[in-house]
Formats: sequence, structure tokens, C-alpha cells
Amino acid sequence: MACASCTSADGTPRGCKSNGTCGTDSCNKLTVFDWLANMQLPSGEEAFDVVEVRFKNSRKEYFRNADNLPLKIGDLVATQAKSGHDIGQVTLTGELVRFQLKKKKIKEDSDAILKIYRMATQNDIDKWQTARDREAEVQKRAREMAIFLRLEMKISDVEFQGDGSKATFYYTADNRVDFRQLIKDMAQAFSIRIEMRQVGLRQEASRLGGIGSCGRELCCSTWLTDFRTVSTAAARYQQLSLNPQKLAGQCGKLKCCLNFELDAYRKALKHFPKTETKLQTEKGVAICQKVDIFKGYLWYAYKGEWTNWHLLTHDQANEIIRRNRADEPVASLEDFALDLPAKTEEKVFENVVGQDSLNRFDRPKRKRNNRKKSGKKQSSEAGGVAVAEKKAPAKNRNRSRNRNRNRNGKPKGNE
Repeated sequence: MACASCTSADGTPRGCKSNGTCGTDSCNKLTVFDWLANMQLPSGEEAFDVVEVRFKNSRKEYFRNADNLPLKIGDLVATQAKSGHDIGQVTLTGELVRFQLKKKKIKEDSDAILKIYRMATQNDIDKWQTARDREAEVQKRAREMAIFLRLEMKISDVEFQGDGSKATFYYTADNRVDFRQLIKDMAQAFSIRIEMRQVGLRQEASRLGGIGSCGRELCCSTWLTDFRTVSTAAARYQQLSLNPQKLAGQCGKLKCCLNFELDAYRKALKHFPKTETKLQTEKGVAICQKVDIFKGYLWYAYKGEWTNWHLLTHDQANEIIRRNRADEPVASLEDFALDLPAKTEEKVFENVVGQDSLNRFDRPKRKRNNRKKSGKKQSSEAGGVAVAEKKAPAKNRNRSRNRNRNRNGKPKGNE
């Protein structure tokens, strides 16, 4: 099963071919690799009767294979629903499903696990494909109805059930919305059962997909499922400018990647003194102006001398703070600044490929005849007048011969 944008008329996938992810349907998001597929069960053991089935936009549910159907990954099956049936693709079978149930805290004998009816027939696939073809048009008309009713909500996606009898509308809203009249109008216009499901802005971005500012697909639409809270404190720890245009993602919230390196920054900052701590010296009170976490440096300036900064390491700053707490005198920051380690030379890495310059193709090409011209010029300078005479035209050489003969008293034509 592929998404609507990469499937052909006969139902076979194309485009990403279910091998990766695409921006419209997030094909095979977080698909578990079945590394037990080629292994046989021990004698006397029966295969686990629960399978994992994926629906649109990486929605995965677990169903019981009560009839012991010979299912394998990629099969289309008709599954039980609250009313009617749905069509999905089998994404995982066997013992690995048992581990997935434990991970999601679902009991194996739970009544919430519905059953699989049968393998999807061609008639089921045709109905399911026809229903999915209506999703874009239905979503557009639903948005128009919401605007007409002046509802402060955004309908981001529509998912039809496999039999086409029910449609789930996913929407986002900042406040509570009374959409009872909207459901009546949509049920009358589309002649189907309507279910409204509110999702967060991050979930909406994960369903729709897209390209982030880093040039790669959004983390939430490819692999990220744990949407942790991101606060501006994460940007402050990493000393980033609090610019909402740069820190916000496509969902309008702070980027999830701000939390990726936050633990490393917080661990490194444990060795640094707090920036609001002032250094008491005999020369004056010094206040922290800048911190370089990577090099372990801090810049301090005296009150009234804000343009003159003094560079200290975090160990030197901690030593001054320790002396201040012990009431030990500290003359000035310059005494500690002299103990800074000498600047090490930057490492020059060897260019293995030989193509380190990005503008190497912008250099003008040399002319091929430069060497020939330079060679002729050098030979002419070495040969002197004799070479110059050789280069003279034949007509000029004949004239010079005739003049010499006339001077000697011989006629021009007697040779």
C-alpha cells in the first residue's frame, strides 16, 4: 500500500515504492525490520496470532489473526472496525509484535485488539481506492464549510475508512470549537458518518511532512514520535539568539532539535560559574560578558570599563569565586589572565581528495599556445639578428641581394 501520490492505477506502489518516506503520506514511518523472518519456530511452538497493520499517515494498530491466515509483510487485509471494515497493510508479524505490544503497554489478551476478517479482495481494494480519491475534494469542501460557519479551526487532513462509510477529519484549533452544526452539514453533503479528531500542531506537521531548515525531511515525519516540550531555556543554554523566526519550525512551535544537544550543553555548563556571579577584586567588580562553552573561556569586564574585556578560563573564574567566598584578597583579573595557556596552532588537515577549493571551477582556463609563444620569444632573443633575418619575408631578402650586387659593379640580371 502506497500513498495517494505514489500509487498507480492498478494499486501497485511507485515513486518511493514503499522503501522510504515521502512528504505526503510518510510511507513506512518507523517500520520495524523483521530480523526473525527467515528463522523457523521451534517444534511445538505456534506463531504469535497478533499482527501489526498500518493505515494512512503511519497510523498503526494491532489485530488478531483468529483464522490463522498465511499473512506476510505487505499483504492488504480487511480488518474489523467499530462499524464496517477497514483496509490496511501488514507491516509486522511474529514474535516482534509481542515486543511492540509490551513497548506500547498493550496486553496480549486485551479486548481492544480487534480481529482480521480476510485478505483484501480486488473489490475491497477498488472501494478503498475510490474512497481515498475523494479525500482531497472532501477536505476542500469541509474547509469551505468551516469558514462559512466562522469556526476558528483548521482541517488539516481527511482519512476515509476502507469501505467508504466513515471519514475521520483531523483538525487543529487553539480553543474549544463547537462544530455540531459543521458535522450536520458535512454528513448531509457527503452522506457518510463523520468523526472529528483534534491533533496538536506537531502532530499535524508529522502527518503532512515537509523539508526543514536543515535541508532534510522533518524529524517528526520520519522517525520522531516522542514530542517532548521545548522551551526557550533550551535556546538560552545553547546561547542562541531568541529569534522566533529562526527557532520555530513549520508547526509554529520551537524546533524539536533544540533538545537534541541540550543534555551535552547542560553537562558542560556544570564546570562554568553562573553568569550572574560577580568577581570581587581590589581593582573593581568584574561582570561576565560572554561565555564560550566549546573552548571553556569566559570574558569579564570591570564596571565602568565595558570596552576592555579580560579572558579567563572556567577554572580561573572558579578559583576567584572560591577566594571571594574565603575572604582572600584578589588583586586584579590581569594576574589570572597571564596564566592562560598558549594558543595552539590550528590543525591543518591534509586534503586527500585534492578538491578543497569550492571556486576551483571558476578559474579561467589557460590558453594552449602560451608555451609555444613563450618558446619562440626566448629563441628570438638568443639568436639575435640572424634569427630576425630568417623571419624576414622572401621579397625583402631578394631586394637586399640586388643592392649588394649593384655596389660590386655587377648587373642585376647577370647571375
